Amino acid sequence: LQLNASDDRGIDIVRGPILSFASTRTIFKKGFKLVILDEADAMTQDAQNALRRVIEKFTENTRFCLICNYLSKIIPALQSRCTRFRFGPLTPELMVPRLQHVIQEEGVDVTEDGMKALVTLSRGDMRRALNILQSTTMAFGKVTEENVYTCTGHPLKSDIANILDWMLNQDFSTAYRKITELKTLKGLALQDILTEIHLFMHRVDFPPSIRIQLLIKLADIEYRLAAGTSEKIQLSSLIAAFQVTRDLIVAEA
Repeated sequence: LQLNASDDRGIDIVRGPILSFASTRTIFKKGFKLVILDEADAMTQDAQNALRRVIEKFTENTRFCLICNYLSKIIPALQSRCTRFRFGPLTPELMVPRLQHVIQEEGVDVTEDGMKALVTLSRGDMRRALNILQSTTMAFGKVTEENVYTCTGHPLKSDIANILDWMLNQDFSTAYRKITELKTLKGLALQDILTEIHLFMHRVDFPPSIRIQLLIKLADIEYRLAAGTSEKIQLSSLIAAFQVTRDLIVAEA
């Protein structure tokens, strides 16, 4: 018996179909019945409490498998009755062979940098990697790094390098104008730009004390963006943070 988050899994379902499925024994077959509750963290507290007794009562002939994203949303009483298995994101070593198999079977044209971009953007999620691969193939025919980034609306590495260059080397109004134009032209979100800049930050050789100050400011901007503030104001704040940093570096030098 498999129930997903899209199915009704309230207290009535636990007391009805799940209970009747678990309580009937298998006569001619040996082995266990299996109840799979996908996205169990979406179940209500009442339903989870009702499930607690069912799991305990029919442990002889039924096994329960609860799948969830957030363990904290599963009540402690259920957690104590289960064995925990944690699954991390997939490593590139596991993803690349599978992607290559799909590419071969489907006859897709993929470049080496395109493959790297797929693995980077999917962040260990195989389903996401295949979705990006399919979307890029349908949109552009050939899967290259640029096509993958364009298809997902993710800023290119060259764009991020340009943005950093403008923020550190141009005056405020020029940098603001150029970044706004780039955002409009490529349809970039400031949140994505911020994430990419953060990765770049660790590669650029800033003095440690200045880098710490800048990272704190970036964290503040991200928090304000998450709270739903104006992108234009936060973009100004981002440029201001970098220009203050630049002045500090110059002063130290």
